[in-house]
Amino acid sequence: MEDPTTPHYLTSNRDRLTVHGPSGPLVAPLGSSVVLPCYVNELLLMEDLEVEWRRRDSETLVHLYQDGESRAEAQQQDYHDRAHFFTDEIQHGNFSLRLDNLRAEDEGKYTCKVYSQQNYGETVVQIKDVERLLVSGSDEFITASVGEDVTLNCSVDSHITPEDFEQVSWKKTDEDILVLLYQNNETLPESSDERYRDRVEFFIDEIPNGNFSVRLKSVKTEDKGVYMCQVFAGGLSANATAVLEQLGLSVLHIMVLILCFAASGSALLLCCLIYCRSSKKALSLQVLLAICPNIILLLTFVLWGFTEGFWNETIICCALYILRPLMLFNAAPYLKNLPRA
Repeated sequence: MEDPTTPHYLTSNRDRLTVHGPSGPLVAPLGSSVVLPCYVNELLLMEDLEVEWRRRDSETLVHLYQDGESRAEAQQQDYHDRAHFFTDEIQHGNFSLRLDNLRAEDEGKYTCKVYSQQNYGETVVQIKDVERLLVSGSDEFITASVGEDVTLNCSVDSHITPEDFEQVSWKKTDEDILVLLYQNNETLPESSDERYRDRVEFFIDEIPNGNFSVRLKSVKTEDKGVYMCQVFAGGLSANATAVLEQLGLSVLHIMVLILCFAASGSALLLCCLIYCRSSKKALSLQVLLAICPNIILLLTFVLWGFTEGFWNETIICCALYILRPLMLFNAAPYLKNLPRA
């Protein structure tokens, strides 16, 4: 029995048949459908009609019409469910092929071979310049004040449907930290580094439009750096970057600075008063010298915790500045036993 994938023009002598194709190469975007024209201007008998579509570079069988039906089992695996005939048009001499979900590797030349009775003909169709996966990000550096929300832009310029995106990841490249992950058609916030968990999110309604920008909430000074949006789709990958820099001071930061200056200033003022006052009043001023700066610095570190989120350091420092006045109050009953100058 003859192998249905064997080119018939190699096994029998046939008269030439005029088969028409496109006037030039076909250009189509990645992920779209493209029609490869192939037709004859004469009526052919359906009996013994066979049509083959093959890759010219490798003789890979893309589609086969034989014995009045498409022979899907003879197709190369990569073209299953992607290469189709217009079945109703075959009787009119139209053997064009629709290739769905176009991939970058589909670029190349295809041969449409038509066998009818003792006639044979072919035409060549070329697919070129398949649009690559293009990802664009922020064109300029992003500036913000600490505590504000910012948007890191990432848009995919292609005709790929959201279901065909294998993975989209946001990473902070200078520290190799995973910020947010989109995979299997869903966002995976639990995969984010703890520094970004609950602070970063996709614009879910925009994903069907190829928009994978993220909102970063309550920006901190440690967030400054380079972020990369990497997209994997259709066996291809591309990326874009966004740079977050020049983080300005927020109102809370300014308050922290004021409190730091106030703590230092109060300490200097009390030292001057102690030097100028009598010894009895100096004792009270020394108590204030121990209490006032510590209370001010306690408030300073509480505000610092709100702005930067370093709660471990904040708790330790606050505990230190609370313990100092408490230790002084605990020692107060014994101050009368100290020798006076």
